[in-house]
Amino acid sequence: MSKKTEYELDFLLLANRLKNTPRTGWAVRGVADFESVADHSFGVALTALTLSELVPQELDREKILTMAILHDLAESITGDLSLGGSRLLPKGTKAEAEVRAMDELLGGLDFADRWCGVWQEFENLENDEARIVRDADRVDLLTQALVYERNTGTVNLEEFWEFAPVESFYFAESRALIEGLLGRRPR
Repeated sequence: MSKKTEYELDFLLLANRLKNTPRTGWAVRGVADFESVADHSFGVALTALTLSELVPQELDREKILTMAILHDLAESITGDLSLGGSRLLPKGTKAEAEVRAMDELLGGLDFADRWCGVWQEFENLENDEARIVRDADRVDLLTQALVYERNTGTVNLEEFWEFAPVESFYFAESRALIEGLLGRRPR
């Protein structure tokens, strides 16, 4: 087997960990059967693709989907850190760890520089494609919160709704979706 193929297989095996990496924020809030990071990444990709259809401007869908798939890839090494947990870290620590994780994950791949560049564009919110994915990340978070509130009766998820208020979204189409989700919350 070539060294190149070994790097590619190592990457795929490491990335596969996301299927079993729990989204810890749900666990610490008492949700019993919660999603994995891979589940969330699918939701973000689907939401980003949907938003790219709703927003009335030309956007690079390939870049949007690449960002959506890569946005939490580092968590296959770092694990998922809840909102509550990440606020306790020194400023910049999480970002530095994620950069190192991405370097470790993608090291040796022919396309590593391109993928790291696209991921960094997302992290820096450099363009409308990155902002669509950021909105999608939060729309998916709140969609999942609503599902848990409705289906499990979990009521202590207010922190998530406060984390992503309507006015924090970049696009009017995203804000409309959030307002719709808010209107469907159990009373």
